[in-house]
Amino acid sequence: MSLIILEECINCDVCEPECPNAAISQGEDIYVIDPALCTECVGHHDVPQCMEVCPVDCIEKDPGHTEDKESLYQKYLKLTQ
Repeated sequence: MSLIILEECINCDVCEPECPNAAISQGEDIYVIDPALCTECVGHHDVPQCMEVCPVDCIEKDPGHTEDKESLYQKYLKLTQ
């Protein structure tokens, strides 16, 4: 499952540089996460770094993009080849 940034985002710019897969970018109104690039930091870190640094806790698992840990790891391997 990839992550999603909720409308409570305050555009503080702290999450984007923390993403090891460059999955976070500025959207029309708030930052957005590309589910094709998000591995929830599997393969890089023990916990999603964007969630760790978000000052308003507006990042959560995206129910529209469910993946298990093995799928996320396989995506990580594909992205880092």
